[in-house]
Amino acid sequence: MRPALAARFPCHVTLKMRRDVPSLRAVRLVRELERSLRESCERSRFRVAHYSIQPDHAHFIVEAVSREDLAAGMKSLGARLARAVNRVCRRRGPVLADRYHLRILRSPREVRRAIAYVLLNSRRHLAKLGRRIPADQPLDPASSGRWFDGWRALHALAHDPPAVALPRSWLLRIGWRRSGLICSGEVPGTRPPPTS
Repeated sequence: MRPALAARFPCHVTLKMRRDVPSLRAVRLVRELERSLRESCERSRFRVAHYSIQPDHAHFIVEAVSREDLAAGMKSLGARLARAVNRVCRRRGPVLADRYHLRILRSPREVRRAIAYVLLNSRRHLAKLGRRIPADQPLDPASSGRWFDGWRALHALAHDPPAVALPRSWLLRIGWRRSGLICSGEVPGTRPPPTS
């Protein structure tokens, strides 16, 4: 059974793909997933505020009014993701490996860490592989980072319509900022650079 959920707490959820699903980071697939998110990111009782798409999984920070709304929202999100993958990859069958992984975020520091983890997740994976992180591409094009206004250094925000909803909870709108804005050069899971 999933833990109880209060609307004031955002959640970090992860969806893992089956092994036979092609990489989610193909440009056509990322664009199709974003199109689908634009249609579904804002519902009265469930919102997608941030996301990142990795080769075999996707991270989301969402808000839900209740545990039931979270379950319904994630069911819809999973179905949309599966349809987008099957449509673009011209395949049939299941896409998700299992149920989503959930972490309820209860403090400003937890929320700040989760936002950095999600938006900068591709940097974490590159660092784990010992690969160089491209300096000319500070924001992951397969994430919602280009619509995020909490970067420490100024980044040009995207002109295309966002595929995420504006958060409503205090923690996700304002509270996390008490722990410091996010540097696009951070690598989640390592010590953050000092604030200046």
